Amino acid sequence: MSLQDDLTAVRRNLNELVRSVERLERDVARQASAAPGAPGDGAIVLVPDTPYDSSLWTDSDDEGLGSRDRRAP
Repeated sequence: MSLQDDLTAVRRNLNELVRSVERLERDVARQASAAPGAPGDGAIVLVPDTPYDSSLWTDSDDEGLGSRDRRAP
């Protein structure tokens, strides 16, 4: 291949990359507008200060500490 052929191929690939990025930006913008208030669209997500209901953790094990009814090694 000559230098001119290489430059033509680089331009073609760069143009395709630009088109792909523009298409991706449009898709992301469309998804963000379809789900207003979704995280990632700039909306503030409020997390309450109230404690969680302890019944949520009734059957859970402490991660990394093993089961409650067994001793750690």
